Amino acid sequence: MTTVRAVVCPEYGTPDVLRIEQQPVPAPAEGQARVRVHTAAVNFPDVLLIAGKYQISVPPPFVPGSEFAGEIVELGPGCEGWTVGDRVTGTGLYGAFADQILSSAANLTAIPDGVDDHTAAAFGVAYRTAYHSLRSVARVRPGETVIVLGAGGGVGLAAVQLAVALGAEVMAVASSAAKLATAHSYGATHLIDHRDGALREKLRDAVPAGAAAVLDPVGGDLSEPALRSLGRGGRFVTIGYASGTVPRIPLNLVLVKGLQILGFQFRDIDPDEFDRNEKELTELLISGRVSPHIGAVFPLEQATSALREVADGRAVGKILLDLNP
Repeated sequence: MTTVRAVVCPEYGTPDVLRIEQQPVPAPAEGQARVRVHTAAVNFPDVLLIAGKYQISVPPPFVPGSEFAGEIVELGPGCEGWTVGDRVTGTGLYGAFADQILSSAANLTAIPDGVDDHTAAAFGVAYRTAYHSLRSVARVRPGETVIVLGAGGGVGLAAVQLAVALGAEVMAVASSAAKLATAHSYGATHLIDHRDGALREKLRDAVPAGAAAVLDPVGGDLSEPALRSLGRGGRFVTIGYASGTVPRIPLNLVLVKGLQILGFQFRDIDPDEFDRNEKELTELLISGRVSPHIGAVFPLEQATSALREVADGRAVGKILLDLNP
């Protein structure tokens, strides 16, 4: 049995509980592939999983990490279409913060030619979440105004780029000048720092007639002011709660303005639309029209520091772990 370096969560807590250990990786069973991880992306759900606060619990000890890029080194039976040496990205609930991971072959995606491991790892979950939300949930059209909350984070910054690619005008809401400057560099035309608490007034001044859509991966105190800033018939898409607080929405606002409040889950996207979105998204990546912003890259041994960047809200774009020797 192969033994590899891995980040291990021995008990629930902050990222400080993590430690580096040698962990066994068994031979792949039917439908599984063993992948050498070159790069892993750090996502906010990883922080929640380590803290024992995610919607799904994994009993410790476990290896965190939900998104990776690398190459297949061994295949189990029933993995038609894949060969050893194929470059792939993959997702799962946990296991990616290790030199190798055992993954269902069904959860792997081929990395397009010309796309490096860092880009592939940073692109997957964030850009797919943002694009499916914009295209099939919010149904954003050219010329519409879209408010993106958390516009400096992984999903938020992806949403800024992709909304611009769809022809929308983007209002970026974030918590620092650096995050807003980055959002502006990717096409946001209105930049709003919400730290002084006057978000509703700033949004009203920027778009008096109201926005067409809101994408909200943050929740908390930002959600209601953004909802109030929608025009009649506007669409509010809730993606997650990076603030740690699920917002309470006054439903009279929905009634008076005829608003739509929509939740995003991959499984709810119509299969034909899902395939169309995936094809369009791949074309955007290959063409260079969109590219993930990588805020920082840490070695595996500094996984705690990488997770703190995300947990503390300091991350701009995507935070990565580089596992190459």
